[in-house]
Amino acid sequence: MGYAIETNKISKKYDSFTAVDSIDLKVPRNSIYGVLGPNGAGKTTLISMLCTILRPTGGSAMVNGYDIEKQAKQVRASIGIVFQSRALDDILTGREHLEMHAALYGVPKDIRQERLDEVLDLIALGKKADEYVKTYSGGMKRRLEIGRGLIHHPKVLFLDEPTLGLDPQTRESIWDYIYDLNQNHDITVLLTTHYMEEADKLCDEVAIINQGHIITSESPKNLKRDLKADTLTITVDSPEEFVEKVKTLGFIKEAFLVDGEVKLMVEMGENLIPAVVGFASEQGFPIRSIELEHPNLEDVFIKFTGSKISSEGK
Repeated sequence: MGYAIETNKISKKYDSFTAVDSIDLKVPRNSIYGVLGPNGAGKTTLISMLCTILRPTGGSAMVNGYDIEKQAKQVRASIGIVFQSRALDDILTGREHLEMHAALYGVPKDIRQERLDEVLDLIALGKKADEYVKTYSGGMKRRLEIGRGLIHHPKVLFLDEPTLGLDPQTRESIWDYIYDLNQNHDITVLLTTHYMEEADKLCDEVAIINQGHIITSESPKNLKRDLKADTLTITVDSPEEFVEKVKTLGFIKEAFLVDGEVKLMVEMGENLIPAVVGFASEQGFPIRSIELEHPNLEDVFIKFTGSKISSEGK
C-alpha cells in the first residue's frame, strides 16, 4: 500500500518556542488519519509544513512521494487543503469559486466544465451552484470549501478542524461526506480535530499530539482496548484527599484528578460502584455523583496527558 505521507523528525521552532518537536508520522494511502490534540498542540503547524506553507526548521517529510522542501511545487499540485478559517467570498457564487480555483490549479480549459459539474455533484451543491455564497448555510459553505480543494483531483486532502463551529447534525453530514470521499474516490484524508467523537467515527488511525510531540498513534479501537478499564467519574468533597484514600482499594487500576473530579480506572465498573460508594461513606467522603463510562478516546487522551482537550479549539 505504501504511505501517502511520511515524516522523519520534522520540527518547527520559533526562537525559543518549539511548535512541532521531531515528529515521525506515517499515513497509509487511502486512509483517514486523524491528528488529535488540544489548542496549541502543533496540529495546524504540522499541516502547514506538510502543505509547504511553512518551512520546517528540522527533519524532513514526503507527501505523495515528493519532498516538501525540494519538490514543493509537485506537492502542492497533488494535494487539496481546507483550513479551519473560512476563506470564501460572499459576493461570488459557488460555481465562481470553483471556476477560480480550477484556473489557479491549472485544470485544462477543455475539461474544466466537466470537472466543475463533477465536483458540484459530489458536494451536493448543483442546485445552489449559481447562488451567492452569502445565502449558503454553514454546512453548505464547508462542503464548498472541501469541493474547492478537490477541483484538481488531489491524491491527499488536508482538513484542518473540518467541522469546527457546525451544529451536531451538520457535523455528522460532513463526516458522512468525508467518509464517502475516502471510500469511493481513493482520497487519503489527513484531518486535525479536537472532537473525540469525530476522530473515533472517521479515522482508521489517530495520532495524539500534545505540546508538539506525538504521544501515541494507533487505531481508535486499539487505543481504547489497551486501556482495559472503565472509568468512574466521581464528584466528592475534598477530592485530593479522597483520591489518595481510594488508591488503597485493590481493584483500582488508576486514580487521578481531572478538573476537580476523581477519575477511577477499573474493570467491569458496573459491578464495583456499590463497593466504591460504600468505601467512600466509611471513610467520611459521601459521594455527590458517580458516573460510569466505558473507554473512549477522551479517556485515552487523559491517560497520556493528564488533562482534557479544551472544547474551544484546535
